[in-house]
Formats: sequence, structure tokens, C-alpha cells
Amino acid sequence: MKNLVDQIKAEYEVFAANAEAQVEKGNKAAGARARKAALNIMKLMKDFRKASVEASK
Repeated sequence: MKNLVDQIKAEYEVFAANAEAQVEKGNKAAGARARKAALNIMKLMKDFRKASVEASK
């Protein structure tokens, strides 16, 4: 589960950097990368939830 948390942190850093580039500089390509990272974060969060529920049983 630690590996999963590390993946979520890394993906969030990618999202934050690209989202800031879009907002601050108007970089449209960064917006696309931020959206892709957001989808990856969503998938990782679902995986984390499954692992967390399984670990608490």
C-alpha cells in the first residue's frame, strides 16, 4: 500500500505543476496533461480505497 501512496503523491505533483502552468501561463498543452494526471489520480484513489478496505478486514 505504501507503493500506491507514493504513486498517488507523484501523480499529484505532475497534476499540480501542469495545472499551475495552465492557470498562470495559459499553457493549453499543460491543461491536457493536468487532465490526464487527474484521471490517473482518480484510478489510483480507487485502487487505494480497495486496498484500504481489504487491509481493514
